[in-house]
Amino acid sequence: MSDEAKTAELTALQAALAAEHAAVYGYGVVGGRIDRRRQSEARTAYDAHRARRDALTRDVRDLGGQPVAASAAYALPFPVPDAAAAVRLAARLEERVAGVYADLVRAATGERRGSAAGALREAAVRAVRWSGESVAFPGLAERSSGEETGAAGATPSASASVTP
Repeated sequence: MSDEAKTAELTALQAALAAEHAAVYGYGVVGGRIDRRRQSEARTAYDAHRARRDALTRDVRDLGGQPVAASAAYALPFPVPDAAAAVRLAARLEERVAGVYADLVRAATGERRGSAAGALREAAVRAVRWSGESVAFPGLAERSSGEETGAAGATPSASASVTP
């Protein structure tokens, strides 16, 4: 692998890791607001994002990088006062995660590319389950609304910025 390809893959891995950190945080909010009948679904998604986060941390280290740290807090893309807003947040988290995994699919090769494609598929399926809507090509930037939120729909809060 060329140095340029390795750098591109490492950058995409770090972005996916940052998105997974934000998704784990976001699902903490979702879990606190979601109604009882969907709590199991939220817990399953939370666990899946934690597992992906841990795998990405190992992948970054395998490529010689220092894994990006989670922020202490994230600014959500909108207020989440009730179960309906929690469902919208869960869908947004999954759509954003799908986007970063699409980038990782483009940058990665071999087994890591297959894993990224699987993560993209899983996020897209969860997004459909939460939103009830699907798109032809999940994760593509062209369907982005142009909002200024981070990769997983939440940005680190100003007071929780972490400097490497």
